[in-house]
Amino acid sequence: MNSINLPVRLIRVLSFAMMFTTLTTMTACARDDNEADSESQILQNDNSNMKSTLKLTIGQTSFTATIEDNATVKELQSLLPMTLQMDELNGNEKYCYLSSSLPTAASRPGTIHAGDIMLYGSSCIVIFYKTFSSGYSYTRIGHIDNVEQLAQAVGKGSVSVRFEM
Repeated sequence: MNSINLPVRLIRVLSFAMMFTTLTTMTACARDDNEADSESQILQNDNSNMKSTLKLTIGQTSFTATIEDNATVKELQSLLPMTLQMDELNGNEKYCYLSSSLPTAASRPGTIHAGDIMLYGSSCIVIFYKTFSSGYSYTRIGHIDNVEQLAQAVGKGSVSVRFEM
């Protein structure tokens, strides 16, 4: 019987060792999963705070614009990429009427800033290249991030502007 008990004891010890190792490994994995979930949550929070961007190309110059999170922009994005022939108005803006309307949420900004991209009415895209006061109402689309070369890029008269994500 002693010879029979030895293998049984050995099997019990080995089984216990395997079970201990498995439980320890599972606990370590669960801890890593929680840490991974925390890291994933942090990344999601960082991404939710990030604004989307739009690329505009005017002649040979490219600009990046930070865009709003609104119904107008969502609808506009569905039309991209697109190239618009934009006309001059008042020595401070370029505009183009779209063939279809976009949703609006117009307000009076008071001051228009160089680089603002707005919707006038429900179908007129406007890029402002100078800062000035205005009593008109617009729906915000976005703002060109670096406006230093904007006035030079749009020039005088009509200009072709490519919009893309």
